[in-house]
Amino acid sequence: MTELDEQQLEELRRNLETLRSELGAQRQRGEANAAPVDVNLPIGRLTRMDALQQQHMARASQEGHGLRLREVAVALAAIDSGDYGYCRQCGEAIGFPRLKARPETRYCIHCQDNIESRGA
Repeated sequence: MTELDEQQLEELRRNLETLRSELGAQRQRGEANAAPVDVNLPIGRLTRMDALQQQHMARASQEGHGLRLREVAVALAAIDSGDYGYCRQCGEAIGFPRLKARPETRYCIHCQDNIESRGA
């Protein structure tokens, strides 16, 4: 793999900043759905169960957005420090196509496959 040139690095920085904005907006929109369900509301049992299920799904989504926002922040800091684009596992350069698809990634495709296969 080759290192990123300045144009690619700036494109990826813009992508990360856009992703940070989008994830922040999605998180804000999801806050209302993640709010606690008022058990004192005079609604039916099935409606309450449905509301609780939606609340749990919204909270899980919020957690996912929060995790990805942290990954984006780490990637932006890595750009600033000059460490961006290198696999945290093997140290090899991560290819531009992979970074374009998932700019916050910390691992090359080979190491990511190994991590996922151990977790499965």
